[in-house]
Amino acid sequence: MSMLRNIEFATTVADARDLPPAHGLEVAFVGRSNSGKSSALNTLAQRRRMAFVSKTPGRTQHINFFRVGPARYLVDLPGYGYAAAPAATRARWDELIGGYVQTRSCLRGVMLIMDARRPLTEFDRQMFDWLKPTGTPVHVLLSKSDKLSRQQADAALRSVGAALGRHYPNYSVQLFSSTRKIGIAEATAKILEWLGDDSNKKPPVKGE
Repeated sequence: MSMLRNIEFATTVADARDLPPAHGLEVAFVGRSNSGKSSALNTLAQRRRMAFVSKTPGRTQHINFFRVGPARYLVDLPGYGYAAAPAATRARWDELIGGYVQTRSCLRGVMLIMDARRPLTEFDRQMFDWLKPTGTPVHVLLSKSDKLSRQQADAALRSVGAALGRHYPNYSVQLFSSTRKIGIAEATAKILEWLGDDSNKKPPVKGE
């Protein structure tokens, strides 16, 4: 059974100075406000309301840690790019998110959620600019892909892949939909690869 089914809330912080000690392995979820980040996290963890899904963009203002195993965590970062948020709030989010992804030594990968209909906004590119010097691998989920035709979704996948391939190393990208359960297995496999989950591996055969 995948370790993601054993997920439990660990802690929340509103200031980078309050981050728990950096040990073990962490996978962060990040994305523009209203990109479908919370829905993606809930779907992959097979929980309905683990990460709060709000109809008001920009509501999440903390970093939330969820334990999935011994020293293994999924980390839900605040949504970024919500224009209606006060300038001071946006600056605090930038400091919190940017500080985490640029300095967190136990961060093994980032799941970056983009709305497939509006991918690679200036805020998404800012995230890649923060991550590029660190070498942290990024897996892009093109969420809400069910709202596009198959032809449109495939075109978005190719376009984002080509753009990232020209500018950013160490990335991968896929189509995803929490509503239609598109891309669940692929995204889960990437998380478990980063967290080192061996629970789905078959035991060795005697004599091998």
